[in-house]
Amino acid sequence: MARRVVFPAGKTVQMEEFSPAAPGQGQVAVRAIKSLLSTGTETIVFNRLFETGSHWDRWVKYPFYPGYAMVGEVTAVGGGVASVKAGDRVAIRAPHASHHVATAEHCYPIPKNVDPALAAWFALAKITFLGAQAAQHHVGQRVLIIGAGPIGQMSTRWARAAGAEKILVADRIAGRLDLARRGGATATIAKPVAEAEPDILAANDGELPDVVIDGTGNAAVFAAALKLARKYGRVVLLGDTGSPTQQRLTDDVVTRGLTIVGAHDGHSRAPWPESCIVRLFFTLLTDGRMEMDGMNTHEFAPEDCGKAYDLAANRRQETLGILFDWTKG
Repeated sequence: MARRVVFPAGKTVQMEEFSPAAPGQGQVAVRAIKSLLSTGTETIVFNRLFETGSHWDRWVKYPFYPGYAMVGEVTAVGGGVASVKAGDRVAIRAPHASHHVATAEHCYPIPKNVDPALAAWFALAKITFLGAQAAQHHVGQRVLIIGAGPIGQMSTRWARAAGAEKILVADRIAGRLDLARRGGATATIAKPVAEAEPDILAANDGELPDVVIDGTGNAAVFAAALKLARKYGRVVLLGDTGSPTQQRLTDDVVTRGLTIVGAHDGHSRAPWPESCIVRLFFTLLTDGRMEMDGMNTHEFAPEDCGKAYDLAANRRQETLGILFDWTKG
């Protein structure tokens, strides 16, 4: 029997068995290798840390099957499939489970020299690419990224790939900042962002940055972020909070003419569909232009999913990438 992770109710996680379907026309059967736990999204859902009436409340129904970043091996293909074959490694947007059936066009081939544990970051790479688009990154830009968790780390790497001159990363968890520097940060600030303005000015030639990316998902950060963008600057909300009514505007929006832009997983569009974004991510991994060593901090057998979610929900500051290894158990 196949197995998968399920939230039967809030703050409850378990494994369940299921019978996987056979691939139909245009479909592919995939056996899982690794899946990446999205610590932001999945802990909000696990702990029900969202407001009644929010989009989270409309989305989360039980039983809930968490996860959206899976890499695996194709085991069979249905009729009409020529893009992949049995034995190919692919990335798919799918929950944490040992077996999947996916549409062939949504199976993204993984280059042979890319580690599956790093390939599993493809979904967060896509989400943060959309944040980079919202930020309108360009050569010479000066960027502040608030939060050095998974979203902040990937945002740092896209800013570097786009040619930003200054990439400042602020996070209260100092241990994450060395990794941000390896990923392209030109300066790091280990303090609450509400206290960070003097350090930001010192690291940015006495000026506020052109764009501020809030990748924290913490509603209280929004007001501080608005104060840290330059006049006519841009603030990107990339970390999706469960408490949107707690994100408060300040007079900085009017007095300094700020532009506020939201970025979300569902915003991809031509000329950058998800397939193209994922291919670019794998290209940058392959040729060394995106440094990902150290991004994964923990790995669990799927049967230890309770330990994985306890860690993510209660000791998140100790983590970055949390993987399930589906070759175990």
